[in-house]
Amino acid sequence: MKILLTVLGALFLLAVWICLDFQFGRRAQLAKIRRRNYPLRESNLQIFTTGPELFSDYFSLLKKANHHIHILFYIVRVDLVSKEFFAILKSKAQSGVEVRLLLDWMGSRTISRRVIQDLERANVKFAFCHVPRLPFLFYSTQVRNHRKIMIIDGKTGYMGGYNIGKEYMDQDPKLHPWRDYHLKISGEGAADLQREFLKDWRIATKTDLLNNPIYFPELEKGKSRHQVIPTEGFFLEETFSALIHKAESTIIIGTPYFIPSKRIFADLLNALKRGVRLKVIVPHMTDHLLVKEASFWYLRRLIREGAEIYDYMKGFYHAKVIMIDDKICDIGTANFDQRSLFLNHEINCYIFDRAFIERVRNILEIDLLDSQQVALSELNTPNLLRSMKEQAAKSISFFL
Repeated sequence: MKILLTVLGALFLLAVWICLDFQFGRRAQLAKIRRRNYPLRESNLQIFTTGPELFSDYFSLLKKANHHIHILFYIVRVDLVSKEFFAILKSKAQSGVEVRLLLDWMGSRTISRRVIQDLERANVKFAFCHVPRLPFLFYSTQVRNHRKIMIIDGKTGYMGGYNIGKEYMDQDPKLHPWRDYHLKISGEGAADLQREFLKDWRIATKTDLLNNPIYFPELEKGKSRHQVIPTEGFFLEETFSALIHKAESTIIIGTPYFIPSKRIFADLLNALKRGVRLKVIVPHMTDHLLVKEASFWYLRRLIREGAEIYDYMKGFYHAKVIMIDDKICDIGTANFDQRSLFLNHEINCYIFDRAFIERVRNILEIDLLDSQQVALSELNTPNLLRSMKEQAAKSISFFL
């Protein structure tokens, strides 16, 4: 009995510590956040929806870099795909190109010290960002840099949903094929990606390169009007809410995780009430425990109110996209979940070019054809295990 009381007391103290750590850690983070609004830009945009196509283009351009390569990923696996990636970076660094590689500590925690030392011996400048720190140890493990940014010579940038690993190249037997959206930005918009990378690099390494003009060459305008939107656990909810309020006829959302905040969920319900057609694409299969079950409560209500929910059946769906009335398209790194809204550092791109939006709309139509519409009866079928998972997911949905 004494042992049981000791264990229960320890668990109680742990729970209290976690709650206080999170509360005060969140307060400290919000005190430091400053909104950054980049102006409207005009660049040439290209969208990639398959890993082999994206990385063929990306690796080819890496090999042509003349001055610098700046890369930030949330996840880099240790496998044959990353081996090729590291080999290119080492080769370019040894040839005299400046190479900086910044990885999120949590997402890329499998990268060993041996791999890092091998990169550094080849003159690759390496750093982890968002390393857990005192005094808010638990909170700092939850706030992750979920951005994926790659800039080559300050002229061409990439951003979107793809990380580095075999699953992203359709080589995972379970999550195959991997469906995602990734942008290539050539022209003046690349400078905004460069600035965001250098800000994250400064925080991680205490090295400030933001005022060095060599990383900001003169850039030409392109054909597509767009705006880069960085967020850091705040402002994203406000941004998504403003998008939904603009909708007059159609909203299409593609996301691997559908766990909206109360405000965003209310916005979607209000959009349905004023006659807006809402379509949501989510993956049929899942890559994380409980994330699918966490979405069911929201999906049931939306279906009852007239929304169309689709399960993507042709592999794993990881795209992060919102389309409003074929007038505004948002593609980026932020999922439609509370972790992206309130914890993670994300970067999205609002696109206003009708021709490019039409291209994305055609891609979405293909994804809808590869999906099955979810019926309310399917979600309401009695299932004890699913109900238990839903209850568990509901209690920790903020962290999923």
